[in-house]
Amino acid sequence: MDISILNEQEVLEINDELMTILEDLISLSLKEEDLDYDGEVSIMFVDDKHIHELNKMHRDKDSPTDVLSFPQYAALKDEEIIEPYIILGDVVISTETAIKQAEEFGHSLNREIGFLVVHSMFHLFGYDHMTDKERKEMRAKEEKVLTQYNLTR
Repeated sequence: MDISILNEQEVLEINDELMTILEDLISLSLKEEDLDYDGEVSIMFVDDKHIHELNKMHRDKDSPTDVLSFPQYAALKDEEIIEPYIILGDVVISTETAIKQAEEFGHSLNREIGFLVVHSMFHLFGYDHMTDKERKEMRAKEEKVLTQYNLTR
């Protein structure tokens, strides 16, 4: 899976260590879903102002958020894709909010960003957390991937 990284913020250096974590977590997420696609996902790192604008534009929420996911497919997990190369979608992460949340939850910034990427991957696959049942299923998958990578709370 190709990962396209766009860095539109100045709060956090996107270094090789973080890139390796992202690549590994994306691979583990795909493996968890038994998806073996050649394709691409894009991850954009932004500040709170930028994600606030996107959140208002796309979700009609007038506030910043930690992460936004823009899937290419409605429910990739339920579809039979025959394309040789697929674009999974886009993930937008606010580094400012990720830093605040890592401090608030008392874990590392790598764990917080890792969680946001894994969470978004499952959204790109078609999972959601609108109901209690959906939330439990999605959280179990997220925690399984993060635990396999030893990025626990």
